[in-house]
Amino acid sequence: VGAGVLDWQVKTRSGFVMEAVGGDDFRVTAKVGPVKVVEPVRVVEVVDESRRRGFAYGTLVGHPVSGEEAFIAHRSADGRVWLTIRSLTRPARGAWRWVFPVLLVAQRIYRRRYLRSFGAGR
Repeated sequence: VGAGVLDWQVKTRSGFVMEAVGGDDFRVTAKVGPVKVVEPVRVVEVVDESRRRGFAYGTLVGHPVSGEEAFIAHRSADGRVWLTIRSLTRPARGAWRWVFPVLLVAQRIYRRRYLRSFGAGR
């Protein structure tokens, strides 16, 4: 699970397309029907320890929201694997600000997909 998290599988298994742009920058694309939303992000932290693996990214200019999101898989002492997802967002500047309430609903839907991406939340 940890290797999958580091390989962006939480996002790709949830319907996003990932594209490396250069360095720590990526373009995350979501397609909803005929609408395609491109989300530029930058990886700001990577955790690669024996019991914890994951990463956090921050949004860049052009992303529909402003904030950070983290995906961390960790194994407890009894061998169970947990997936922690943390998200801090606020409205982005510009035109996206007006659709922020709709984006909050979309975030809830995608969070459920994230948890199902590795069999969690069932």
